[in-house]
Amino acid sequence: MLLKLDELQALDKLLRLLHVVPTYLPAVRYGGTILAVHALCRELAARGHDVHVFTTSVDGPQDSNVPLGRPVDVEGVKVTYFPSRSLRRLYWAPPLKRALAAATGGFDLVHVHALYLWPPWVAARLAKARRRPYVVSPHGMLVPELIRRKNRWVKAAWLALIDRRTLEEANAVHTASTVEALHLEGFGWSLPRVITIPHGVDEPPPTAGRPLTDDVAAAVAGGGIVLALGRISWEKGLDRLLAALPFAPSAKVVIAGADADGEAARLTDKARELGVADRVTILARFVEGADKEALFAAARVFAMTSLSENFGLSAFEAMRRGVPVLATPNVGMSEIVREAGAGAVVEADPAAISAGLNALLGNAAASEAMGRAGQARVIADYSWQAVTRRMEDLYRSLLPVKA
Repeated sequence: MLLKLDELQALDKLLRLLHVVPTYLPAVRYGGTILAVHALCRELAARGHDVHVFTTSVDGPQDSNVPLGRPVDVEGVKVTYFPSRSLRRLYWAPPLKRALAAATGGFDLVHVHALYLWPPWVAARLAKARRRPYVVSPHGMLVPELIRRKNRWVKAAWLALIDRRTLEEANAVHTASTVEALHLEGFGWSLPRVITIPHGVDEPPPTAGRPLTDDVAAAVAGGGIVLALGRISWEKGLDRLLAALPFAPSAKVVIAGADADGEAARLTDKARELGVADRVTILARFVEGADKEALFAAARVFAMTSLSENFGLSAFEAMRRGVPVLATPNVGMSEIVREAGAGAVVEADPAAISAGLNALLGNAAASEAMGRAGQARVIADYSWQAVTRRMEDLYRSLLPVKA
């Protein structure tokens, strides 16, 4: 994202901003990161800033059906999409580079999102060349365990040759949680300011009168579910949740989200092996609107047992709706759950997870009180409006003071 301060305005007035993110708004496939970037851009635009996003049209093996090379208005945000014809795994898009080279000098600040990809790298280099401050948000991509378990040597080489420089030469690095900041600190690099600003959460949308799909209606029948909502992938640690079920006999689990690399089938097999398949429902698709709200409404507990989450936006959404959260310590927003008394933070092993489930499911009054405490905390401190004001303060602190 790039920001440009109107020369006729004081520093505390309007900014002109540009975000650079590899892909934008195909939430079915990419989930929380894209939703968080868009919500921030949307709120900045609503506050009067001139917000631009440069991104690609990549949507997995396909392309989003969007105009290319010209701005499209997305809830007040000017989004320009560029094609990636080859090296799509890196989101290589030469037209994006040409547009950045022409535009960067006209903005006040560049905000780049994600690592290990071509667009953030080229945006950082051009911001540096045009003497524009830039911020980097890694979005949870520097978790040591995740690096070790997938493409370890490729990621290590990319970090050493490219992204270490991107981070060290930034004017600030933004993390969404203390957990993410600690992971970053562990690399021992010479970093600029590291600023932790959490994600925000939107108000629940109105869904009255809208029908449910058959699979969701069946999943929520009777209520009282333990909900895990989000992309279904190995990083989410859903096998840990299933492994706890033999020791939590009252838990009925619903897992919902877009399937990544056949993980839903592996979880189905796991549930069968553990003898808990009759208490596990897997909806291997993106869920939104009335279906999503029905799942939250039926949930007694929201479970997030990921190997690591830089934040954990879907768990935050559950808190906003008054659902108590069970999280493992490597989930970034677990620190907020703990501080607010909004659920349970447990170790990532079946015994601890099952004990947490049994405690939350076994005492309805206590669980409801936790849900109310979490909801109150989110409403008071973590609306997107409140979070955006903190991000504005960061941006302004990086701009040169004009005489």
